[in-house]
Amino acid sequence: MSKYTAIVLAGGSGKRMGQDTPKQYLPLAGKPLLYYPLRAFENSKVDEIVLVVAAGEEAYCRKEFVEQYHLTKVTAIVAGGAERYDSVYNGLQEATGDYVLVHDGARAFITEEIIHATMEKVEKCHACVVAVPLKDTVKEVNSAGIVEGTPDRSRLWAVQTPQAFSREKLLSSYNIIRNQSMADITDDAMIVERAGNGPVEVVRGSYENIKITTREDLLYGESILAHREGDFEAK
Repeated sequence: MSKYTAIVLAGGSGKRMGQDTPKQYLPLAGKPLLYYPLRAFENSKVDEIVLVVAAGEEAYCRKEFVEQYHLTKVTAIVAGGAERYDSVYNGLQEATGDYVLVHDGARAFITEEIIHATMEKVEKCHACVVAVPLKDTVKEVNSAGIVEGTPDRSRLWAVQTPQAFSREKLLSSYNIIRNQSMADITDDAMIVERAGNGPVEVVRGSYENIKITTREDLLYGESILAHREGDFEAK
């Protein structure tokens, strides 16, 4: 049986929220935002959770999340790095699974169904990302604000998390490119692609699997939770 590790990244700030409190700790329907993705992975078939937080917040997160909500699958809480890819690399050092699912802690609405679909896919292809087809037309615009082209929307997907890989594939990809410029790296799939360790396949996600970034996202998040609770009550 393969072993799966979820690496949950929770080292963000509240700058775009206009608040001093990091967004992952902001309240959402009476609980901190970070509670929701942690609970989803706790209830899923993953074997362990590695939580990556801002340096100095390890004890706080252990008390306020692991102990408060009885999260038995959290096996390690580690400090993140200066950039997202540094935080993922730190989490990889603590992961013991054959496969890792890297997830943004600000994506509070991940479901067990998507987690399990990702686990099934990665065991077959060893590198995959959750994504949804774009609904809007996208324009390429230059620095002067002039439209230079319109990509074929049918080929464009908005990438979400989790992104899943065999641990050895992701770790070897990091080791290949860590001495190169990584300033333009925005997700883990780019690291695997740039290292020549692809291909990366797609798992169909959900338009509800949003990343909480602004105050408006919090309002939308409240409606998502209310809708889900309504569905549960109706059943």
